[in-house]
Amino acid sequence: RYSLFYNRLKNIEENEGGLDKFSKSYKTFGVNQFVDGGIYCKEWAPGAEAVFLAGDFNGWNPFSHPYKKMEYGKWELFIPPGQDGNPPVPHGSKLKVVIRAQNGELLYRISPWARYVVRDEDKVNYDWVHWNPPQSYIHKHPSPKRLKSLRIYESHVGIASPEGKVASYKNFTYNVLPRIKDLGYNCVQLMAIMEHAYYASFGYQVTSFFAASSRYGTPDDLKEMIDVAHSMGITVLLDVVHSHASKNSEDGLNKFDGTDSCFFHSGPKGTHQLWDSRLFDYANWEVLRFLLSNLRMWIEDYRFDGFRFDGVTSMLYHHHGIGTGFSGDYNEYFGLHVDEDALCYLMLANHMINFLHPECITIAEDVSGMPALCRPVAEGGGGFDYRLAMAIPDKWIQIIKELKDEDWNMGNIVHTLTNRRYEEKYIAYAESHDQALVGDKTLAFRLMDAEMYTNMSVLSPLTPVIDRGIQLHKMIRLITHALGGESYLNFMG
Repeated sequence: RYSLFYNRLKNIEENEGGLDKFSKSYKTFGVNQFVDGGIYCKEWAPGAEAVFLAGDFNGWNPFSHPYKKMEYGKWELFIPPGQDGNPPVPHGSKLKVVIRAQNGELLYRISPWARYVVRDEDKVNYDWVHWNPPQSYIHKHPSPKRLKSLRIYESHVGIASPEGKVASYKNFTYNVLPRIKDLGYNCVQLMAIMEHAYYASFGYQVTSFFAASSRYGTPDDLKEMIDVAHSMGITVLLDVVHSHASKNSEDGLNKFDGTDSCFFHSGPKGTHQLWDSRLFDYANWEVLRFLLSNLRMWIEDYRFDGFRFDGVTSMLYHHHGIGTGFSGDYNEYFGLHVDEDALCYLMLANHMINFLHPECITIAEDVSGMPALCRPVAEGGGGFDYRLAMAIPDKWIQIIKELKDEDWNMGNIVHTLTNRRYEEKYIAYAESHDQALVGDKTLAFRLMDAEMYTNMSVLSPLTPVIDRGIQLHKMIRLITHALGGESYLNFMG
């Protein structure tokens, strides 16, 4: 595994001028403005016959701005500045990449590198809007020092308000961050930031990887929110979804160049049966460029302090963990069913983050317990700093569902809480969004259920159900916090 990683890294050093340059591709791909006002566009569309740029700037003429074909399936276009020195594509105007597929069909696509996409009230699909404000947000506060121990507040901007609407970055900045600070958390983990067309996917069906979701506000609003968190000494992590991508092709990555491959494996290998989404081809040079640059952009443009990688188990194995229980037998972790390309990508990602931004933190969401996932890449490990202790919440649910109070076995509880890989750091939690959102119940509801609605007021007498529920809720959190790992996480609310 290490030699695979080493060879791929050496390849990048030799052919791309180093990992630093390779992972900065977000500054050249997509649509970027030069200092003189000229616009440089670049796309990777290996299956395209021809590529054009259309938009408000050229009256949506699909053929007036053709890209020039380069080697390795890349295309580029330079639009010089106007006579007055103004950029040819103004800030806030709509754009589309027009692709002529091999069958001659014209496809209107959003660039995979688009930085801002919005949806009008009456429309189903997202529109790509050129984001290049004359004055971008300038960060005023330094990032906090790397924490020895994380107390993470896992949150979702859109549901962080009592109102029956999608809440905004501004609301989170002014109303939620001060509460998080007051409660003693030192870290916020944000779900559903990468743009996703389907709101109810909670951000796990990503359509635009480089765009911060516009349903909560502008990119500058998010930058301000992170800046304010930093001013309070709060570390901000992004829930990054590199395990799969939405099947949407009108406003997603799927079929970008008209073929069923491009960023993904073609055929059944490129589709996740349970999630109904597309799976990246991690062996592909341009996919590595895309994903590594994506991480880099979130750190450098938005100042995120690290990532929680979603769906690592699905990435690590060709079977994606579907219909497999992991007993801890080493044959489950080493063999042909391990997707070595994906593992190699994760090693590269962690190596890059560690090398360029050593203060950043990475967390793996892995249910299988892959050994050495949270050991340094130099030791042949995966390079993550932490993994989520995913057995703990399942244990609490099982106990509350199946056992009477007097049958709780302390030995069994303590064993589950302390049963973790030696010298790998864990983040303990009693419940996360997985338990609270996805058609499931929170621990409080499991313990108190219907009485939550009627007997939670100081004005009504305390009932045995509420009394027991609150006591157990506190004790569950205390013991999880104390024994479960090196850090702690709690889902908002």
